[in-house]
Amino acid sequence: MARLTSQEKAKEFDKWVMWKQEGSREAEVDLVTRFLPLVDKVANRLAINLPANVDKDDLISYGRFGLLDALAKFDHTRGLQFETYAMWRIRGAMIDGLRENDWIPRTVRDKAKKIEEAYTNLEQQMLRMPTDQEVSDYLGISKKELQQVFLETSLASMVSIDEAVGDEDEQKTARHSYIIDELTPRPENVAEVSSLKEVLVTVIDKLPEKERLVVSLFYFEEMTLSEIAEIMSLSPSRISQLHSKALFRLRSALSRWKSQLL
Repeated sequence: MARLTSQEKAKEFDKWVMWKQEGSREAEVDLVTRFLPLVDKVANRLAINLPANVDKDDLISYGRFGLLDALAKFDHTRGLQFETYAMWRIRGAMIDGLRENDWIPRTVRDKAKKIEEAYTNLEQQMLRMPTDQEVSDYLGISKKELQQVFLETSLASMVSIDEAVGDEDEQKTARHSYIIDELTPRPENVAEVSSLKEVLVTVIDKLPEKERLVVSLFYFEEMTLSEIAEIMSLSPSRISQLHSKALFRLRSALSRWKSQLL
């Protein structure tokens, strides 16, 4: 969405006040209309990693509920950026909708967990990133089967911010409750963030060249997997596999980093 001028921001804030504090239905409709394109934006980005049988219209439907929820729960008095907050809520609503309709069966999650364990164990044994063949041998499957697992588990790597997390059932809290306001970073997190960046830089540098390029183009250049596929002269499905493998490697490294801090 285009950046707003100071005058436009003031008008938008006035609409929040008119709706939240004065109950203006017209202002509510204006805000919904203004931010509705965020649903399409999130759906287009999320659909890239989903199986072909997932209907993007379903994503948009789930996302609209997420947008309405975000509008209802957003505190306009805190001076935060609504777009960032809304996109997290929209994405979470889409993923929740997919889960409720069994788009991510338990067998797929089990496969994802086994792959993560394989990467972790092999990296600890070899003190380096394992190859596809080594992971395949460890799991007792062919490289072709491994590639298929990467495609099937692409959605399993996503999380919903509305998912309940915690050690005890009675103490579980929605994941979004732990999201920290980036505009007011806490001093005690500065050192942790710095260390995390160092770990990520180190791990990304150790990724195979193609995986490193996919990560760079996808997360830093904000290109779609289809655009990356065209640049690298590979199929979108192959780019999706490379992306999934890179995520498994990164998660494995971050898990070890986290365990060292505890």
